[in-house]
Parts: sequence; structure tokens; C-alpha cells
Amino acid sequence: MTTAALPVYFAFLALLLALNLVVRRRARTARDFFFAPGGLSAPLVAFSLAAAWFGATSILVSMDEACRRGVGAFWIIGLPAVLTLLVMLPLAGRAARLPPLTLPEMAVSRYGRPVGRLAAVLIFWYMVVFAASQLVALGGFLEGFLDAPYILCLGAAALTVLVYASLGGFFSVAVAESLQFFVLLAGMAALAVFLLGRTGFQDAAAAAERLGQTGFLDFWADGRRSVLTCLSFLLAWVVSPVAWQRVRSARSPRDARRGILAAIPIFVFLYGLVVAAGMLALPLAGGPPAGRPVVSALIASKTGPALGALLFAAVLAAIISTLDAGVNTGAMTLARDLFPASVRDGGRGLALSRLATVLTMALAFLAATRFTSVLETLGLASEIMAEGLFLPGTAMFILKRRLPTAGLLSLLLGGGFALAGFVSRAGLIPLGLPPWPFSLPAGLGLSAAGFALGAAWDLGGRAFILRLKGSG
Repeated sequence: MTTAALPVYFAFLALLLALNLVVRRRARTARDFFFAPGGLSAPLVAFSLAAAWFGATSILVSMDEACRRGVGAFWIIGLPAVLTLLVMLPLAGRAARLPPLTLPEMAVSRYGRPVGRLAAVLIFWYMVVFAASQLVALGGFLEGFLDAPYILCLGAAALTVLVYASLGGFFSVAVAESLQFFVLLAGMAALAVFLLGRTGFQDAAAAAERLGQTGFLDFWADGRRSVLTCLSFLLAWVVSPVAWQRVRSARSPRDARRGILAAIPIFVFLYGLVVAAGMLALPLAGGPPAGRPVVSALIASKTGPALGALLFAAVLAAIISTLDAGVNTGAMTLARDLFPASVRDGGRGLALSRLATVLTMALAFLAATRFTSVLETLGLASEIMAEGLFLPGTAMFILKRRLPTAGLLSLLLGGGFALAGFVSRAGLIPLGLPPWPFSLPAGLGLSAAGFALGAAWDLGGRAFILRLKGSG
């Protein structure tokens, strides 16, 4: 398979570009560029959402974790993905009826302009690190097959996504993601059938026991880390602009609800396949992965050329579909929220939206050179949203009264703690903070304390002090 990897790689990229040239809708304004003109049907919402979330961590890290720890690997990405959709489902129809506003634009209406700008900074930072996590995975994956330097592998992937994401904006991204969804689904299903023909779950459990891997069939093994990891991703994804951009781009509230409803069984099936494949791979691999992902080892030496090529394309599809989602949503935040005056007019706004796409990818590329662990990079990205934006973000949908101080303090304390953790883990300033996901409770606590103090001030503290001043 290694000798065929290069033509498969470029054939896959060419297919993505050709598809977008055939079916793309022309974006005439910045709004069209970031919210698909004409809207997305329910199937497009479901397929795009599934592909955008089923990325490097889903197929590479989850499979490795399933090989190491067994059924408990479902906690990493599978369970938070399903729980997030269940939380979003009752809100989807209401969100789809709203004008196509970004989360920072909604924050401006609920908390005021300073909070909206700060939320935009956090979201842009999140999307850059989110995209960087996929570049880290893709560079490492391709390096093992294409015999090319890490930076060169990153550059090839970044350029490909830039081309079609800049041509048609979000609609091109959604169409590419839908194609990639079927590629990754075919690859994972074929792998599961292949593995079941050669081994079984009893063989996997026996191999784990011989290797001293405890809790292989225990869903609750390593409970504290599993729960914190799941919670970190859940809280981040509930307010993730990646998901809400697709909901708000639906043709109607009904399409939005149906799209999310359809995505739930898709996620259960896909992540079930990943965990099952990782567990079944243990007897064939002779042990947990060391040095390269288990799926890479299967492609290189176990599956044969045809299945190997399909699996290679499936991994590319999973990673690139999540990379383009991060870049497009990050560019939306940069263009619409951080520099909103630049996208008011049609032609100039469209050109600047494309420039924002290039800048987002460039920053993600730079961030990818600072990290080598996919799960850690994605975890640090989720920490930004979970600790900085979850509380004020969800409060926007629930509370009717404006609470500007609450939103500001929650963002400053929670987001500031996440920033400190990011700087520490990047090795820029060693601060001795607990690593992700064990840092999550402290960050959430700071965000909650800030929101509570700010709400007390907004709801009565300010008026009380004014009365005291007046009586004095």
C-alpha cells in the first residue's frame, strides 16, 4: 500500500476539487460565503455535521485508545458527540429561525459589544487550534506513507483545503464533507468486516489479558479521566460554531431538526465501528500501537492493496472534512466578528472573506508546528470553549435579561484560565497548571464564579450602590 499511497492521495484531492467545481453555488456576498446560499437540506446538514465532527481524533486516536483500553474508548469522542446532538435537538428549530448570526453577534445583542468581541477572540482562537489538531494528525499520517517531511505534508493538505474552501465558501465545504462522509463510512464498514473475518472480541479480550491491559471490556474503567474528557468535549461542542453554522444554514427549522436527528444514529454507528475495529485490531497487531496509529499499521501490512487504499482514503476524508470545517468557521469569526465593517459590501466583503480563510489556515499551520499530540491539541481547543464560552453561551439561549457584567467576567476568568493552560502546555511559559482534562473543573469553576458575581451586580448590586450614594 505504501507505494500506492501517493496516487491515492492526489486522486482523492482531485476528486474533492472536481466535485466542488461541478456542484458549487456561487457566493456573491460575505453572507453567502459563510451561510450556504439557498440553504442546506436535512441530509446535507446531517452528512456535513457528521463529517465535520468525525476527524483525526475520531478515527486515529479513538481507534488507538480502543486497542489500548477497549470499550471505554467510546468516552473520548463518540459519547460527547451523541450527547451534544441530544442537547442541540430541542434548540435547533429555534436557532434555525433566527437570522444567520454568529455566536459573537448574538453575544453583542445579549451582553454588549465588549463581550461579543471577547467571545469572537476566544472562538477564533478555538477554531485555529481545532484546525491545527487536524493538521498535526494529517502531517503525521501522511509522513508514514509518502516518505516526505512533516512540514511538507502539512503544506500539501493546507493548500488543497484552501483551494476549494476559498472557491465556494461554506457550501463547497458542506458538499466536500458530504462526499467525505460516505468515503469514511465505507472505509470503516469494510475494515470492521475484514477484522471480524479474522478475529473476534473474545480473542481481543484474551490478548488484552495476556498483555496486562485491565478493564478492556469495562465501559467505566479509568472513570475520572473518561468523564472529564467527555465533559470537556460536550461543553465545547454545545456552543461550537461548527455545529450551529450548519443548523443556521438549513433551509428551514424542519430541515435543521431532521438533520440533527439523522446525525445521532450516524454517530452511534460510526463511533461503534471505530471502537470495535480498534478492539479487534489488538490480536492482529500483537499489542497496542507504538510509534504509529494502529490504522496505519493495518493499512501498511494487513489489509492488502484494495482495502488499504479505501482505508487510506477514509482517514484522509475524516481529517480533511474536519480541517475544512475549522478553517471556514474560523474565517467567519475573523471576517464577521473581529472585523465586521470589512464585510458589509458585496464584492469587497467577499474578497476579504477569502483572505480571512487564508489567514486562518496560516495560523493553524503555525500552531500545528508547536504540538505533536492530536488528542492534546484538540483537548486544548475544547478547553477554550468549555471554560471560556459554555456558561455565557448557553445562558444566551435561556435568559431573557441582559447581563453584560456576568458575560464579561465569565469570559475573562474562564477564558483567561484556558489561555494560561494553552501557554503552559505549548512550553512558552511553564506555569505548573494541571494538564487537560484535569484542568477542566478549575476553569469551569472560575467561569461560573465570574458569571455569578457579574449577575449579582447586574441584577441588583449596581442599583444598591447607586442608592447608597444617593442616600449619602
